[in-house]
Amino acid sequence: MHVILLEKIARLGGVGDEVKVRDGFARNFLLPGKKALRATDANRKYFEAKRSVLEQQNAEARAVAEKLATTMQNLSVTIIRQAAEDGKLYGSVAVRDVAEALVEAGHKIERRQIDLTTAIKNLGVYEATVRLHPEVLVHVTVNVARNAESLLAAELAAPKAELAEAASTEEDAA
Repeated sequence: MHVILLEKIARLGGVGDEVKVRDGFARNFLLPGKKALRATDANRKYFEAKRSVLEQQNAEARAVAEKLATTMQNLSVTIIRQAAEDGKLYGSVAVRDVAEALVEAGHKIERRQIDLTTAIKNLGVYEATVRLHPEVLVHVTVNVARNAESLLAAELAAPKAELAEAASTEEDAA
């Protein structure tokens, strides 16, 4: 099915692009979500008449997303989970958990906006991508810890390790 995109869709196209997609994708996602129109002569004329309005709405949405992105730069959230002695979690940390942590941090983010590159099944620091707009991405650090005390100990140990590492590189240079 040929459709005209009304907004930018990742890995598909931008506003006004006429693309061929599978029928199910168009019927179940693009058309009901008002993200595209069927590529008919009447819809092409309608789109050309509304093109400037759609592009302006897209620009406004992007500006709002960029403003929010500046508040989320270098954001780090902590999730406390029970884990075995070897660091494996009893369960896993899902996108829902990251979304809840971001909401607790004061950011209004929905689950569908978050992409995790890997499954979080161990303690440690991971990176999540928040898609505020199809053109605006923010990277968020997710720290999974056993409890608040272990998190504090890790934060205190990190500067000491960095100092020791810097001292060893200075000795090597000398």
